[in-house]
Amino acid sequence: MSRCKTELNTSELVELLQTFAVEHLTTYRQLVAPDFGSVVPIVTTDFEAVYAYKRGDYQRCLQLSTQSVQSLLNVSHLSSVVTYPEFIQLMDDDIVSLTALWLIIDPQCRRISRYSGVSQLTLSLYLMTQCQLKLHHSVTSLVRTLHYVKVAQRPIRIQQHQAPLVLDRLALQLTLELIGIALRSR
Repeated sequence: MSRCKTELNTSELVELLQTFAVEHLTTYRQLVAPDFGSVVPIVTTDFEAVYAYKRGDYQRCLQLSTQSVQSLLNVSHLSSVVTYPEFIQLMDDDIVSLTALWLIIDPQCRRISRYSGVSQLTLSLYLMTQCQLKLHHSVTSLVRTLHYVKVAQRPIRIQQHQAPLVLDRLALQLTLELIGIALRSR
């Protein structure tokens, strides 16, 4: 029996819905950046970078993440990306695992979004590192990223009007470990 051509392909539908969601999240970032950008710098391409990574477009993800890191590295307050369940399907498996472990350890995080987020800088550094590894970038490139991660770990990076983002610190530590493993193996 042949399949009807109008039968819905669920994977295509999911792809379309995710693309639509990322476009709207990016548009939202672009709309709020002018209003809040003077208080907390906001990059508008973070969801686009996450989605490029998910699709396997590592070159595009690296480009967007590198631009974000360059924009955010030397600012004192950072905007965060909350790891809401609705966003988890866009995230990398390691970030999903870190989020899940943190929620198991401290279930209160489900109700207070600022406890379950990562800064845009941390997410960009993580994606930048993953893309460099997947694209087999040079040791020099990884060492530069290692320097950026160490700068991001400084205590001044944590937003002083919020409780420390534990997930943010865990993601930075994971990024350091990934770089360390890569550098030791070369």
